Amino acid sequence: MNRFALLSLYRSLTRHKLYAALNIGGLAVGIAVFLVLSLYVRFETGYETWLPDHDTLYAVEEYWDQPGSPSNGYQSGTMGGLIDQLRADFPGTVGTRIQMMSVNVVRDGAASTEMLGYADPDFLDIVKVPMVAGDGAKALRRPGDVLINETLARRYFPMGNAIGRTMTLTVLGTTADYRVAGVLRDLPRDTELQFAMLTRMPVPHPDPDWNHWGSRRVLTILRFDTPAQAAALQAKLRAFVDRRAVRLEELAKDLSLRINPLTSLHLQLTPGRTMTVTTLGIVGVLTLLIAIVNYVNLATARAGLRAREVAMRKVLGADRRALIVQFLGEAVLVATLAALGGLILAEIGLPLVNAAGGLALTIPYAVVAPALIVLALTIGVAAGLYPAVLLSRFPAAAVLASARAPGGGRAGTRVREALVMFQFALATAFMIGTAVLVAQTQHVRTTEPGFRRDGLVIVGASSDLGVSDAQRTAFLTRAAALPGVQSIATSDSTPGSSSYNTDNLAMAGRAGPGPSLQVIRVGPDFFPTMGIRLLAGRLFDDAHRLDDLRNATKRSDPVNIVLNRRGAAALGFRDPADAIGKATGGISPRTIIGVVEDARFFSPREAVSPTYYLYQSRYSTSPRTTLRVDGDPSVMIAPLRRLWRQVAPAVPFDARTATQSMTEYYEADDRTARLFAIGAGLAVLIGCVGLWGLASFNTRRRVKEIGIRKTLGASAADIVRLLIGQFLRPVLLANLFAWPLAYVAMRTWLAGFDDRIALSPVFFVGASALATAIAVLTVLGQSLRASRAAPAWALRHE
Repeated sequence: MNRFALLSLYRSLTRHKLYAALNIGGLAVGIAVFLVLSLYVRFETGYETWLPDHDTLYAVEEYWDQPGSPSNGYQSGTMGGLIDQLRADFPGTVGTRIQMMSVNVVRDGAASTEMLGYADPDFLDIVKVPMVAGDGAKALRRPGDVLINETLARRYFPMGNAIGRTMTLTVLGTTADYRVAGVLRDLPRDTELQFAMLTRMPVPHPDPDWNHWGSRRVLTILRFDTPAQAAALQAKLRAFVDRRAVRLEELAKDLSLRINPLTSLHLQLTPGRTMTVTTLGIVGVLTLLIAIVNYVNLATARAGLRAREVAMRKVLGADRRALIVQFLGEAVLVATLAALGGLILAEIGLPLVNAAGGLALTIPYAVVAPALIVLALTIGVAAGLYPAVLLSRFPAAAVLASARAPGGGRAGTRVREALVMFQFALATAFMIGTAVLVAQTQHVRTTEPGFRRDGLVIVGASSDLGVSDAQRTAFLTRAAALPGVQSIATSDSTPGSSSYNTDNLAMAGRAGPGPSLQVIRVGPDFFPTMGIRLLAGRLFDDAHRLDDLRNATKRSDPVNIVLNRRGAAALGFRDPADAIGKATGGISPRTIIGVVEDARFFSPREAVSPTYYLYQSRYSTSPRTTLRVDGDPSVMIAPLRRLWRQVAPAVPFDARTATQSMTEYYEADDRTARLFAIGAGLAVLIGCVGLWGLASFNTRRRVKEIGIRKTLGASAADIVRLLIGQFLRPVLLANLFAWPLAYVAMRTWLAGFDDRIALSPVFFVGASALATAIAVLTVLGQSLRASRAAPAWALRHE
């Protein structure tokens, strides 16, 4: 742009400061929202991209086609020995595996918990985690060596170099000394490789289910030079499963393996995560689009104000091409100013967004700066093209001869109304979506999940393999005697942590293995402690010998079981009462003595599994402990911690209330609702700013018309109705597009929840009423001011 063009833009902006502020401010807010939500999408989709050669790494996933089963769908873990069988059947397969678990670090008689990775010796050759000091690849080939990250090195060895020092670890119940052989760089936040320590996996592995198909023990990672090589192996895996998984018998047909890029693993691990990222990405794009439409609308409406300038330039020799270039250049410059403003707003608002969303996003300027330049050019051209073409079309003679500047006529008015309708269609859809998201997140937080979560304390430390039977018994006995403890129970499944053991039950006399049910082992008083309601039959007790699994010495011995509601339905019973007394077939005969209500221990996005409960009169294998207490359950954690340190000081204490245990399953959707609401609110604000500017401009253009109408007898109320009605029409028509759009989007989002609200018409009617009220209030001020003007002044107004 030459000096004259810059001066022209400066005069245009300073002459109409309000419109300039609305134009640049609205676009800046749209860019800021787009930038922040783009950072979120970039973070969520960038997992494992920090690894060198990440595009060559693939994770092997299991897929179980068992609708209604807790194992149904993709599972990232595989059996431990899968890589060995793949190498045997497909020579040349390059891969490794890692088993991630929490272990105890014992120091000065006390213990703390850290995440350890049991890895193959070649793990760091394939997954190239960066090192700070030491030779990681060599360390993993030596038993007894351990690698720790920078944070642990500073924590446990604050006085100097950690290499060569000794750490005492309790791994899978075995305590031993390990030599620190190297320091790993701290892994970034965007990774599913959640370990702070690495050591060599024992060979042979002590796990008896290491080679059992269906056991999820490790993350199996393969490396391929090209995607075609991965696809070639994928094509052979169906036959591989049929050949190798013979012990699964008929269940083998339900199992398949998939080779998936390691970078895709994160979005699959949590139900609904892909939908969340997609939704917020769309919000960012649509908010930016609303801001662009807002800019085009205001720029088009104001085009007439510069008609005489265009006419004079044409008279002085400027051709249409030069005018288009000038106005496009001005649009790009305005977009650049807005982009700079958007970057400033994003930097200022990012801490607030991080706090609202539980995030730690930062702006990588090396990536964002070039992207903003491209974005400003794109927005400037896209948003400025139509106004530039419109301005350059004005005939010089007609404009200079006219007493007033052209406004685009009826066609221009229709274009502006269409743009307003588009803006408010998206804004209304955002309002509907925000209401649905907030209502759904509130619903899952307040609805009882089939058990009474108030008053529950869950002690996960009792399931640690480092706890002996004597220590566990002592803790349970002394904890039950604490003041305020109503009851105490053990189980291998509690809110926030569940058993993944499954079994196939078939009714006696029916062919086939029957449906797959989750198996939960419980101790005395489990159901009363949890507050799980009995629907039919009875609960376990010590008076019936067949209730206690400890009395079954062989798998073929009969045992009594309790089903949940979905378990009874999966077995084909009409109602809970119909199941009582029925026996199941198979190798392990089971008799149903009771049916209880479904208990949701996990995310509301996951379906409650059909489940049957087994009873052990003492306690289940590696049990978690649940206590029902009087008053605030968080108050009980301190005395439980003191008791634990007396009984098992070498094992870290871990206890939370049931509400705390379940909170993490709501946090992701709460975060989505908050970010969505922020984006939607700003999108509506941009639309209102544009509508206000348009109303202000049009009201000024119609001053003489208003004066004439008042002279002919129109009242102030008539003028207000006229002006509001003009802008209300596109806002009301916007609902024709907003309702179907919001219905499809929210129905798709709610489909990701097993426990969901109904998509009530109240959301749609309420959002439309709110949008209409906002539009009326936005225009009302301008309308009232115009209606109060004296007719004589209006007729003299230029």
